[in-house]
Amino acid sequence: MSTKELVFSLILLMQACGQFLAEEPTAAPTPEPPGILQRLADRARGVKETVQNIGGTVMDFAGTYYEDHIQPVADSYAEWASGIKTSVVEKIQTTIDNYSKQTIPADQQPQS
Repeated sequence: MSTKELVFSLILLMQACGQFLAEEPTAAPTPEPPGILQRLADRARGVKETVQNIGGTVMDFAGTYYEDHIQPVADSYAEWASGIKTSVVEKIQTTIDNYSKQTIPADQQPQS
């Protein structure tokens, strides 16, 4: 590369970069007063927090109500259903045992 081309390239480079170096950093822009969208967003955040707090209180109340009023009744029904199931299973087992004793000859019955 010849000297003229090198000098020409350096001059172009200095002109291009010189503008960036010459610029002074601008002062921080002054904050503008919040616009209507910003105020709405802030208010929406506040409402969301309030609703979440109320929701937590309602969930606590519902849990307490369930434990005090619904669970005792539901437990008694669950115990009743469990007793019925056990009774039915025992009756079926007894019926099967009786039927098998009647259909199998006495000499072929399993030893128990």
